[in-house]
Amino acid sequence: MTRIVLIRHAHSQANARGILAGRMEGISLSEKGQAQAVGLVERLGNASISQIRTSPMERCLATMEPWLVQTSQRTKSVIDEDLSEVDYGLWSGKKLTSLYRHKLWKTVQERPSAMYFPEGEGLASMQLRAMRAVTRAVESPGKGNRILVSHGDVIKSIVAATLGMHLDQFQKIVIDPASISILDFSGHDGRVLLLNDSQSSIAEIVNSGLAKRALIGGGSGRSRAKG
Repeated sequence: MTRIVLIRHAHSQANARGILAGRMEGISLSEKGQAQAVGLVERLGNASISQIRTSPMERCLATMEPWLVQTSQRTKSVIDEDLSEVDYGLWSGKKLTSLYRHKLWKTVQERPSAMYFPEGEGLASMQLRAMRAVTRAVESPGKGNRILVSHGDVIKSIVAATLGMHLDQFQKIVIDPASISILDFSGHDGRVLLLNDSQSSIAEIVNSGLAKRALIGGGSGRSRAKG
């Protein structure tokens, strides 16, 4: 059994300024994001984690730092380039209010699989590399749960692929800063146990076992831990 805990980086300086940061350097956490990162210490609690795979972006590394300082676990940390933010190319650093008026914005919203950012990358290519990171995490040696720390669009694409959704539908998924989503890979196909949770303590969910058989009645009936 492998559980993948997807964490979006906490609220960043770019979020506060309303810009599309992309892979710009020097984008760290806002004051709100720093508080969210500290809050993750309690929310993750004593969740048993065998490995952390992190986007190389500064805001992702800063999000996990408080928990890594507090935990006594020997958790292997890996920088995974495939979890990096979308390369938005010429859109990087632009105000979202100006991008809303761009002729390609409709493509981003309605046909993201066809979107290729000027001098950047395509969203379909991003999803492929994101799923490579998930596959590496699931198939890496050893048992236990893995944390993947990444970005909103990247996590949305992972959730969409796990649910069997076409990439053109991934804008229906919302992934907030510092939110936690949990995927379970105890069977042949992944399934979503938690989505875009910004409040709960998740140690009970992560540490609990689930049978490999299909869940009758929609779920096990196990109560969710509350934060």
